[in-house]
Amino acid sequence: MKHGTLLAAIDLGSNSFRLEIGRYDHGQIQRVAYLKETVRQGNGLDADRNLTSEAMQRGWECLARFAERLSGFKKAQVRAVATQTLREAKNREEFIKRGCEILGFPIEVIAGTEEARLIYQGVAHMLPSDNQRRLVIDIGGRSTELVLGQGLNASETASFRVGSVTWSMKYFQEGEFTDQSFYRADIAAQAVLEEAISAYPRSQWHKAYGASGTVGAVAEILELAGFPHGEITLDGLDWLVKCLVRAGSASKVQLEGLRDDRRAVIGGGVSILRALMTILQIDTLHVAQGALRHGVLYEMVEREDHNTDTRDLSVQRLALKFAIDIQQGQRVNQVAQHLLQDMFIQSQEDDAHMQRLRRKLNWAAQLHEVGVAISHSDYHKHGAYILDNADLVGFSMFELHRLGLLVLGQRGKLKKLEAELEENEFAKLLMALRLSVILCHARKDPDHHMLHLACDEHKQRVTLTAPESWVSDYPQSTHLLKLETSAWQKAPWLFEFVTNR
Repeated sequence: MKHGTLLAAIDLGSNSFRLEIGRYDHGQIQRVAYLKETVRQGNGLDADRNLTSEAMQRGWECLARFAERLSGFKKAQVRAVATQTLREAKNREEFIKRGCEILGFPIEVIAGTEEARLIYQGVAHMLPSDNQRRLVIDIGGRSTELVLGQGLNASETASFRVGSVTWSMKYFQEGEFTDQSFYRADIAAQAVLEEAISAYPRSQWHKAYGASGTVGAVAEILELAGFPHGEITLDGLDWLVKCLVRAGSASKVQLEGLRDDRRAVIGGGVSILRALMTILQIDTLHVAQGALRHGVLYEMVEREDHNTDTRDLSVQRLALKFAIDIQQGQRVNQVAQHLLQDMFIQSQEDDAHMQRLRRKLNWAAQLHEVGVAISHSDYHKHGAYILDNADLVGFSMFELHRLGLLVLGQRGKLKKLEAELEENEFAKLLMALRLSVILCHARKDPDHHMLHLACDEHKQRVTLTAPESWVSDYPQSTHLLKLETSAWQKAPWLFEFVTNR
């Protein structure tokens, strides 16, 4: 990556939306600007887990302000990720579609474990290099992430549905603070988090760090009250709870360092933090400077500078886990890449965009038989289900869903993908995959170099031409390709297989 390049990361959290802009400088990212707005989408979910129109409007208005600041940024310079509230919201597609239009950049909803991994990346990059095993916790508005790691590598990640917004709404209604409400909130949080005891035992880490909102807010209050800088202890939390109970309600709390945007959620955040420190035996929690948005920025650098993409490794691991025929996956990918190149031979797409398309096709080819581990019958459907429900490091939930749709569409009728085939790039990716699966049906390298593929963008038509000698030598492949012509007859794109006489 060129030194001086500007990068931007957007964190669409349950309590706040944050925009971090940094300048890449010899392996480090120096802050240029930081914007934060308390949007509170986390308390905008109704009983049916739909975002209210008011909550969506608050989010869109914030994104509009972020968009103004990002004017002039290219797509490769910006990454926006959304967390627990949009993971839960049933109508998230409505918010995301409009949000992308307003922001001008894609919005990715990431899984809880992926959020935890990126949080660790952000924290680790801003800590001194050492070999200490670390525990990192991040209490968000609707979820809490826990990570074990060493150096820059996270070894254990988890996300729990307990957060400062949800706990405040549930156990501190109307903002009232009592000994009983804190007791109930603590016990409830421990019940949700108790499974973390076995995965994150005290013997597995040397030092514990806390990242982001709740931890930072509590540490600031404690420091101004005379407690050690950058540290949180149970004694400090007990003192803080007594202060909150003495005040009686959030509106009456008079504590130096308590900002207005934290007042409504401080009760839930403190109760979760106290529960975590108790069950994980954390004597001292150290405040970390890094957060999710920093992890996003550093991963953008890694993908470009070192051409290392954690998603590639995740695909390899999943292939091994489900004992996929690696050679067949590589065979299908090689043919599919050749076909895709021919489809875009007249295209004006830049190299970076084509590289992204080739990578998506590679993933689909490598994993197209992942469902065989469940059953050979309808393995494409099983594969799509696996990808839709897997936690694959580096992937957003949308990316996994789209990858699953490619795997689902590799065979059979196309009506199930009617909406997706309206997108030209998806249609081309799917056609390249389907044709390569056909040509590699014998599980050996096909003689595909005698075939000629032509793509007419205007007519949305792809024609595959074979000489008579090829048709004579490969009757089964010819039969399957003729059937494929029928499969595309009612799709936006047409496929033709013809013989060159």
